[in-house]
Amino acid sequence: MDRLTQLRYFVRAAELGGFSRAALEAGVKPSSVSRAITELETQLGAALFNRSTRRLHLTEIGGAFLLRARRILDELEEAYTAASAFNARPQGVLRLNVPGAFGRLHIVPFLPQFAARYPDITLDVTFTDTIVDIIETGTDLAIRTGSLPDSQLKARKLAPHRRVLCAAPQFLAAHGPIETPADLQQRPAVLFSRQPGDRWVLIDAAGRREDVLCTGRLRTNDSEALLAAALAGIGMALLPSWIAGSALQTGRLVRLLPGFEAMFAPGERFIWAIYPPKRVVAPKVRVFIDDFAAHIGAPPYWEQKKEAAF
Repeated sequence: MDRLTQLRYFVRAAELGGFSRAALEAGVKPSSVSRAITELETQLGAALFNRSTRRLHLTEIGGAFLLRARRILDELEEAYTAASAFNARPQGVLRLNVPGAFGRLHIVPFLPQFAARYPDITLDVTFTDTIVDIIETGTDLAIRTGSLPDSQLKARKLAPHRRVLCAAPQFLAAHGPIETPADLQQRPAVLFSRQPGDRWVLIDAAGRREDVLCTGRLRTNDSEALLAAALAGIGMALLPSWIAGSALQTGRLVRLLPGFEAMFAPGERFIWAIYPPKRVVAPKVRVFIDDFAAHIGAPPYWEQKKEAAF
């Protein structure tokens, strides 16, 4: 078996955690992958994996070899991509990693038009709110929200990531209007447990900051559950505009204190497209980013004014 095939099988087996998974992805028998890696270990004179009944584990030599093997395959892919980037049709498997709620609300509705436009692209979409290593997992493109840590990954801003202070009309009818930040402390809130503390930060047009400590009887780690609770009138909520936008546009939620920017902590935040730091961006990645950015628009469609929601 040629060495490039051996390297490909080795890298994917290491990334996926098993020979069978790598074989399924490649469309070959698990024995073919096992034989290729055994041949590779024989040539190297060293074991690359510690085998167990449940999962493969890289040896120390295997870990070091993986870094170099991945670099070789990446550079080979870049060479092919660079040679054909201008004329090639976007094609192949596009592995996406997206946040759960954002993906369900905004990525999934976009996929039919994207799939129709690019019939040679196959989509493999993973939904998770856990930040994954896109290099290690073989992910082509990730959508992230919020602020980004420093890294070697490439990133493109797709839209601002704003939060909106809002409540249901029936909540306001029961608890009275909210006219100042101090009023927030007298009303129940639904709280987002993935943010540190229960303090909301409000900044007015002049840049003055007010911190409000909120209380409430419902706390959840899920943005969609937070929205449902706010719609049910259980309490006020501080929601991403991309999740509250439709309800604000139709009047099912009312924006509170529109003269203030509300957030959990100060700082610029965005919705990002994140992809590996290759010299040439694969056409399948480039067209997804470009088309999704155009689909979102500026301002993003979830913040475009309908019935003066924003």
